[in-house]
Amino acid sequence: MNLLDQKTAVITGGAQGIGLAIAEAYVAAGARVVLADLDGEAAASAAARLSADVGADIATGVACDVVDSDAVDAALAAAVETFGSLDIMVNNAGITRDATMRTMTEDAFDQVIAVHLKGCWNGTRLASTRMREQKSGSIVNISSLSGKVGMIGQTNYSAAKAGIVGLTKAAAKEMAHHGVRVNAIQPGLIRSAMTEAMPQKAWDAKMAEIPMQRSGEPDEVASVALFYASSLSSYMTGTVSEVTGGRFM
Repeated sequence: MNLLDQKTAVITGGAQGIGLAIAEAYVAAGARVVLADLDGEAAASAAARLSADVGADIATGVACDVVDSDAVDAALAAAVETFGSLDIMVNNAGITRDATMRTMTEDAFDQVIAVHLKGCWNGTRLASTRMREQKSGSIVNISSLSGKVGMIGQTNYSAAKAGIVGLTKAAAKEMAHHGVRVNAIQPGLIRSAMTEAMPQKAWDAKMAEIPMQRSGEPDEVASVALFYASSLSSYMTGTVSEVTGGRFM
């Protein structure tokens, strides 16, 4: 099923990890994608691979610092200029600067809040401004289980990810009558280069909290992002989906 046939999506942090998995799912469903990433070269390389895989120019990569509203708007403009529309926005870009609250620097706190929360606000605000003109669009914001329960050593990250949920709900209420839907996803322990670098003791502790007794895969987050982007979720806005294997129900 080409659930996203002729749709165009912008995905921040799209050069790797969950962002790239979402891009792959969208392309498989018929979409064109703009990978917006702080590492412009990595974004361009990933986009070239996506296009080569399907034998058509269905992806492009752009450098984008999500804290800079002009850079985010330029990424959205690239979608319209390259593919003719902006139908889906995925605010996925993020960083971690973990430390206990006692040892965390103000700069580490500010950086994480800026990238996750302000970056998500920039993407949601600017994408919805364009989408309201066409009376349609879907915005998918990537939060985290850390924003639901709070994690030791992540006062910055947990605060930002909780803020994304509040932002999502408020934006959904503002944009509903314009035909623009805004939803969020809260992934739990997802297998990635970052999580696999954890000390074994930390990994085992997290695994013990998961009823399904396994970590998730990036494509399992991507499938929910595909659902939210498509007409399958046409009567859903302001919702939060947990992709956690049942952790912290």
